[in-house]
Amino acid sequence: MKRTLVILSVVSVLLAAGASWFIYQTLVGSQPRPGAPAQAATQPSVQTVNGETVVVVATDVQRASHIDVAPLAVAAIQPENTAYATVVDLQPLFDLRNRLAAARADYDTLRAQAGNSHAQYERSRVLFEDDRNVSQKSLQDARAAMQGDQAKLQSAEAAQSGLDATMRQQFGDALASAAMAPASDLFQRLLAGRAVVLRVTLPAGYSGAPPERIKVDAPDGQPVAAQKLSASPQGDPAVQGNPYFYAAGRALPVGMHTAAHVPASNRNVSALVIPEPAVIWYGGQLWVYVRTAPDRFTRRYVPDAASSDQGFVVTDGFHAGDEVVMHGAQLLLSQELRPQGIATACKDPPECDD
Repeated sequence: MKRTLVILSVVSVLLAAGASWFIYQTLVGSQPRPGAPAQAATQPSVQTVNGETVVVVATDVQRASHIDVAPLAVAAIQPENTAYATVVDLQPLFDLRNRLAAARADYDTLRAQAGNSHAQYERSRVLFEDDRNVSQKSLQDARAAMQGDQAKLQSAEAAQSGLDATMRQQFGDALASAAMAPASDLFQRLLAGRAVVLRVTLPAGYSGAPPERIKVDAPDGQPVAAQKLSASPQGDPAVQGNPYFYAAGRALPVGMHTAAHVPASNRNVSALVIPEPAVIWYGGQLWVYVRTAPDRFTRRYVPDAASSDQGFVVTDGFHAGDEVVMHGAQLLLSQELRPQGIATACKDPPECDD
């Protein structure tokens, strides 16, 4: 009996000692070590304030992540209109140019032939009148040859004029003149595919003369400068407005439909402009992060923004002085879209080395 009590006493003491050690390790081990950084306090978080999603990032984390902001300011810009543009198929122009060149060559040949036959007729006439040194039949044959050559020359001239008129009716004076110029740099670039012609339909209410230079959107989204050539004799039946030909110094797909940015006037106006580096794409829309507090950022939609050389012009939703994120917006978007409530800290140091 005594031996059993002794064994039970020893076991009880051991259990009590083990429980005390476990409690000590739990309380003491859960306390942060002196000098250890408080990681939970510095990790970015996402909150919802007044229906808006707010990304909270401590100032030291902002510096470490290179998140920079800049205030919005009013800038002087030139207003723009958006016009409809189509890349023109120039193969008919090349064909007409070849046909017109052949017609001109035929015309020059027939003109020389008509000149010779006219001279021959004049010689025969003089000889016939000078005591009939040639027969009347020779004179008649010379007259018939001269009249036939003149008829052929008139026909060649009519064919040449018709081709020239067809070319100008389809492609305007500037392209027609360039096509037939002996050393036209524009036409050589068009032949080599280093330039294209666009038919730009200015809005019906567009006031003033068409601008000499505009910009069009390329398939990769980059703006391409275009120079005015002339008015387009033919318009797009699907678009109402005033069509003009513009030449762009870049290869673009034939038949491509794109947008042209046409200056609305020659004077500048003041507008609020968001710099292009501040804008990010998400869900097919433009967004900007605005710093609403030293450690808080809110994503705002950029509505109906018209692009300019300086950035995106906005009329509402933003105010002068708003601090927009210039660098690090993608990091904020990633943090905002990151699933919340999932622990990512490594609890077992040996596993952190994997």
